[in-house]
Amino acid sequence: MSTPDGHRAQRNTNSMSQEINPRSDYATSSHEDLISRITALERQLQDSTKRLSELTAQNARGRTTTTQTRSTSKPPSRSRSSSQRRLKAFDPSLYSTRHIALKFAYLGQRYNGFEHPNGNVIPQPSIEEALWKALRKTRLISPPSEPGADGVPLDQSYELLWGPEKRLKAYTEGRDTAEQRGQKVKLEVNWEGCQYSKCGRTDRGVSAFGQVIGIRVRSNRPVEKTVIENTIGNGEVGGRSQAQTIQGENSSLLLEDEMPSIDTGDLDIDTYTQPFDPIADELSYVTMLNSVLPPDIRILAWCPAPPPTFDARFSCRERRYKYFFTNPAFCPTPGPPGLSMYNGKPANVREGWLNIDKMKEAAKKLEGLHDFRNLCKIDPTKQMPNCQRRVTFADVVEFDSPGKDFSKIPDLNQTGSNALLSSMLEGVTGETGPKVYTFCVHGSAFLWHQVRCMAAIMFLVGQGLEEPSIVDELLDIEKTPRRPLYEMADDAPLVLWDCIFPESDEDMCDSLDWVYTGDARSLSALNTKGDGRFGSAGLVDELWRQWRQAKMNEVLVGSLLDLAMGQGDGSSFARGGQRGSLPSGNARSAKVFDGGDNARTVGKYIPVMRKPKLDSLEEQNEKWARTRGWKRELKKGAVEEKADED
Repeated sequence: MSTPDGHRAQRNTNSMSQEINPRSDYATSSHEDLISRITALERQLQDSTKRLSELTAQNARGRTTTTQTRSTSKPPSRSRSSSQRRLKAFDPSLYSTRHIALKFAYLGQRYNGFEHPNGNVIPQPSIEEALWKALRKTRLISPPSEPGADGVPLDQSYELLWGPEKRLKAYTEGRDTAEQRGQKVKLEVNWEGCQYSKCGRTDRGVSAFGQVIGIRVRSNRPVEKTVIENTIGNGEVGGRSQAQTIQGENSSLLLEDEMPSIDTGDLDIDTYTQPFDPIADELSYVTMLNSVLPPDIRILAWCPAPPPTFDARFSCRERRYKYFFTNPAFCPTPGPPGLSMYNGKPANVREGWLNIDKMKEAAKKLEGLHDFRNLCKIDPTKQMPNCQRRVTFADVVEFDSPGKDFSKIPDLNQTGSNALLSSMLEGVTGETGPKVYTFCVHGSAFLWHQVRCMAAIMFLVGQGLEEPSIVDELLDIEKTPRRPLYEMADDAPLVLWDCIFPESDEDMCDSLDWVYTGDARSLSALNTKGDGRFGSAGLVDELWRQWRQAKMNEVLVGSLLDLAMGQGDGSSFARGGQRGSLPSGNARSAKVFDGGDNARTVGKYIPVMRKPKLDSLEEQNEKWARTRGWKRELKKGAVEEKADED
């Protein structure tokens, strides 16, 4: 397509050609006049070439900026003619690509886990589905896809995530269009050609603050399009064949055939190549994706140059989890401090409170290389011969009140100093209310539901219902070859905290060069609306909005809780929370904490080792293999029988 700058460039070329091919007779000119004239012509040619290169680069940047603006803009609205606007066709072959890594975070309470199960109907969206749609919506990836595979034609803008009603309708009743009514939607998340890899697969409801994927995406780097052979000279002044490569989208330069026979060896050919900084001049991946992703999924950083063999799953050497809980874990019931345990002995802690020292002792027993078949959920489809995993660190630690770091930054304080705000914050939240703890566990890899099973055992130990030695018994697969049927911990407080990609196994420090939003080297001269961290639609501003909303809920509910506990004549505390007096023998149904908002009432507590046992790993593998083999043979027999009938 022609542009004003393009016309100017062509006119400059034409005028240059006229200047260097004047209608003059040089036969009578002296030798000094000819040298002077050639020098002037060379200078004019250099100036024109430089100007032409600048205009070509400016054209390419203008087209890229327009493309980026269209990719990150809001979906087009209906025009006054009531006809729906169509997005302009996108040709990914016109753009270069690059392999990068993305670090992102998400709150998983309203998602069906990270991985999207292709071919299955899920009531809630997956994190992977949201990422895939966001990458497609911003045209960062363009995998092959059937038209209308997600319920909307590919040439139209579409919703990133369907609400519950639309999701249910699309998956059950089918599409709404007349020509496709009754056809059920089959959302296939297709990563073909994207060099996609993921670090981990969190379960439904689980959050992550350091999840990592590898992905090949569209790049702002110009594509080499045209190589123009410019034959200069007729041999009078050392003419030669000069190959010039021009970079940029649809770049073209048509030089005049009439060129002077001058030596162009000192011309700077690199002026045809548009300079490109792989970070500052690159597309704003973080900003682009955060502008279309839901607010509970945020891109934190990107790595511009992961190793050539980088794979988010296999290159990761350590995954770090945190399971959050409070102490007391649930609301204590008034009464004697030591209620009876399962064996009739008085408990050494009040109901609802956890013995942190006992939990720390039990956590340390998890460290090392062990077979964790009794501390996970076995997936027989994997046909694993064992469940050995290495835990490099396990402990229970107190967690500082979240949000403190925000007030410690001088540039965010009214006085420029954090001393006053820190003292005020400590006076309000330092020693008041239940404390927050985390069960921290690091390891090279984890089994299905392994962290949640380990957390459940930690809580039983903390309540005094089990001794720390229960961990030794569960890790001894010769003594305990079959897992006891105990409940695993709730999913909501679990967070995949970080993923580590070290240079060597000796030093578990992340070696990837992450460029975080707002960093100096990520800022482009073309972007003047903000640095992506603060300001309108910035990362911190969006997270602040969510934090404040949750904080206000905490303050309101906490104030109501204090009000309710302080009202009345206080006799409820003397009665132990019961309508009448406490029964003899302190008999009361046991409450088991599983990480949720309240404890489960289980009646008389049954120790873990006395609970019913599941099949062993070997038995589950054999059953699955036998069932699968039986179905395969049955299907094979049916095919052979049909062939005989034919």
